Amino acid sequence: MSEQSASRSTSTLNHPHAWVVAAEIVVDDAVARVADFRGSFRTKAEKRIDALDTYCRACRRPHADVAKSDCAAAIDNRHLIGGDQSVRAKGKIPAPPPAGAKLVPGGKFTRYGFKAYVSGVFRSPV
Repeated sequence: MSEQSASRSTSTLNHPHAWVVAAEIVVDDAVARVADFRGSFRTKAEKRIDALDTYCRACRRPHADVAKSDCAAAIDNRHLIGGDQSVRAKGKIPAPPPAGAKLVPGGKFTRYGFKAYVSGVFRSPV
């Protein structure tokens, strides 16, 4: 191993990134069936794979943007939840019904079990 490659791999970051590569691999029908069933498959050794995107698994940020900085997810996960929860705007309170309006109770329906399936709650609208 050369000195240049050894120095390139040394990181001075306190919170290093966990880099992953999003890829697209063309496979035949048999491999596609196995991958769909098992969630994984094996490729041939030394097969070239085109990388679509390179990003950090933890902070979900692109390599080009954050390669020289610490991983934000290792420090704090606020970037994944929309910022600091204490300073975000609260949800809007729904407007009350107009004066003189009468609320009519709706029918009851089951969300669980066989009755829900028969009534169409769980079925996809195909």
